Amino acid sequence: MMHRRTALVSAAALVATGFLPTSVEAASPPLPSSPQVINVMDVGGALALTQKGIEAYQKSHPNLVSRFVFNKAPAPELPGKLKAQQDAGRVDIDVVLSGTDAVSAGIEQGLWTKVLPDYADKFPNLEQNYMPGALTMFKPAEGFAVTVVYTPSGPLLEYAPERVKDVPKGTDELLAWCKAHPNRFLYARPANSGPGRTFLQGLPYLLGDSDPRDPIKGWDKTWAYLKELNGCVEYYPSGTGVTMKELGEGSRDIIASTAGWDINPRAIGTVPETAKVALLMGAKGFTWVSDAQYMAIPKGVSNDKLAVVLDLIAFMLKPEQQAVAYDAGYFYPGPAVKDVPVTLASQESQDLLKQFGRPEYDKLMTQYPIVAPLFGKDLIAAFRKWDEDIGGAKIKQ
Repeated sequence: MMHRRTALVSAAALVATGFLPTSVEAASPPLPSSPQVINVMDVGGALALTQKGIEAYQKSHPNLVSRFVFNKAPAPELPGKLKAQQDAGRVDIDVVLSGTDAVSAGIEQGLWTKVLPDYADKFPNLEQNYMPGALTMFKPAEGFAVTVVYTPSGPLLEYAPERVKDVPKGTDELLAWCKAHPNRFLYARPANSGPGRTFLQGLPYLLGDSDPRDPIKGWDKTWAYLKELNGCVEYYPSGTGVTMKELGEGSRDIIASTAGWDINPRAIGTVPETAKVALLMGAKGFTWVSDAQYMAIPKGVSNDKLAVVLDLIAFMLKPEQQAVAYDAGYFYPGPAVKDVPVTLASQESQDLLKQFGRPEYDKLMTQYPIVAPLFGKDLIAAFRKWDEDIGGAKIKQ
């Protein structure tokens, strides 16, 4: 029998040569002998991009999944719901689809199962396979969540060209326009809106704040700007969809948007196809603030379900499933891993993007810098300060 010290030395040597994952003891639980019912909670809108891929897993793995049960909830409600279930020892959510908001809150409150490096055997070469931007979104999650879709995002201004002739070209012009046209500009509560939080996090770069990564000590210009802007914003919806609906109906003329939120609502008819977008420029030009959607596993999930969900996440990172993320342009471009051209997407997606996409996006996404958004306690602090000091009293469900 090999001596334990010898075995450990041998394992260390294998790690050094790259034949074992860096966590020697990392091993996923064995796959179950009977199919499981897997409960999926979507709090970030990622189901629109991932449901086809998730359902494809069930079709190709009927021995592991009897069915998926899909549910949706607002991101701010999830942490309390999960914590109550965990405290009661009855977790009935097996995997969560979320943006940075609920992932951050879950990390802060200790709600997530550590996926990496604990189960590194399921995700060989994960970091090497990510697109550079998706990798910058993955690292702040500290292994508690896995990036599955990615976009450079925004912040963009979306507007009705038939009603807006003097399109604001920068932050100063937007403020002046909003004052001259009260209640005609709108953005949603950042804690529950991708375009809302992209707008919030883009301003420190555009305004030249002292530290765009520190919302409490480094955003003096941003908070002052938002307070002034608040005077000509009628209210703040609790979700992005309302802003799109009001732009389409004509009750607003300019809204905060992102690349995906520009393409998809025009494709599905919520916003007229004729709507236009403009970069929100600052004194030093434009900066993209990227966004991502993640899959995270709550603590308390049984080993049988944990094994299946880990296998599902690995499946979702394969090129064929990543190509599904092109979808209807909702999170443009969508794929988080390398070498997933749009030609791998369905013909329906290719046709839709040809009609409703904007060819300039691909150029602009290489022309201007892309930065990662805030994460964890910094993002939570930014949301809290916005709620308390800017728009909390004017939020409408």
